[in-house]
Amino acid sequence: MEKKRTSVYENGLIWFGAGVSIAEIITGTYFAPLGFGKGLLAVITGHIIGCTMLFLAGLIGGRTRRSAMETVKMSFGSKGGIFFSILNVLQLVGWTAIMIYDGALAASSIFDAGKWIWCLVIGGLIILWIMIGIKNLSRINTVAMAALFILTLILCKVIFFDGSELPVSEESMSFGAAVELSVAMPLSWLPLISDYTREAEKPVAATAASAVVYGIISCWMYAIGMGAAIFTAETDIAQIMVKAGLGIAGLLIVVFSTVTTTFLDAYSAGISGESVLTKLRGKWVAVAAAVIGTTGAILFPMEDITNFLYLIGSVFAPMIAVQIADHFILKKDSSDKSFDIISCIVWVLGFALYRFLMTKDIPVGNTLPDMAVTIIICVAAEKIFAVNAKSLKTKTE
Repeated sequence: MEKKRTSVYENGLIWFGAGVSIAEIITGTYFAPLGFGKGLLAVITGHIIGCTMLFLAGLIGGRTRRSAMETVKMSFGSKGGIFFSILNVLQLVGWTAIMIYDGALAASSIFDAGKWIWCLVIGGLIILWIMIGIKNLSRINTVAMAALFILTLILCKVIFFDGSELPVSEESMSFGAAVELSVAMPLSWLPLISDYTREAEKPVAATAASAVVYGIISCWMYAIGMGAAIFTAETDIAQIMVKAGLGIAGLLIVVFSTVTTTFLDAYSAGISGESVLTKLRGKWVAVAAAVIGTTGAILFPMEDITNFLYLIGSVFAPMIAVQIADHFILKKDSSDKSFDIISCIVWVLGFALYRFLMTKDIPVGNTLPDMAVTIIICVAAEKIFAVNAKSLKTKTE
């Protein structure tokens, strides 16, 4: 029996759900000091960079039919890949907690049943999504996405047509820092997009649809957050919904946008868990990630996620840079090795470079130059090693 594959439409729908996110709206509010025009330019620039990388990462998984963390083993070796799988599980559990926390906080601002109650409600719905499974969610996602689309249009009307632009704060972030904060969101999805494109019937088209749909929707969410701060002087998106009289509609936006996004984090935590230990069942690891995330959201404050985003960037930007160099330029597969020493050293250099570049103000942010330099180092190191190995072999003969 032929395996059921996901369509281009289904992949686009998954990433529409990933883009509609309270966390992205909240991050968008940080751009308000730049003013709407300059802020929007930073958002779009960052997303073009980030989503290009997202497409390349997803294409590797789509072509090879491997999960995200299995494709990592192609560059870093079987045991080297486990290191990144562990880091990925940790960041995905962290994202699960952050998303549930933001969603519960916003929901309790609209209907005050207590933050912990909303954490349990959202966490329970995420577990329900996991149990239904990625291949059986098409109809549910279609209904949820249609509702979210309509409700976010209403939210846009409230912010952009019923408000008026207010003076820009004198305390302004730099354009480069804004670009980097915009790159950070699509970058956070790099270690898991292949978990979905590997199942695609048409890998290239599905990956392109995923990256484009996510990029457009994510920019839209950033713009909503930025617009809320500029046009209404309100950074709490839930309060804007309350003042606009959205009530139940606003509550639905908060809850279902959180569920459709966070489901992907928990689901991919399960798939990455299988890369660490093959005996693990991905579905139950995903459920465990949702439970741990829900518990963390109840117990710990998680208002500011900027440092978390930059940490993700410093780990996974050089990782995917090495993968891009290996797959598209060097045509290399090291999955039969325990460790690929060259790739591991290049990643360490890329990580250190990213942390250094964070101290500099670069107009295009630090992800793009970090990845470009890492790719060059990776290709150069591989060529030099190949020449030296050939020379050594000649001498011994």
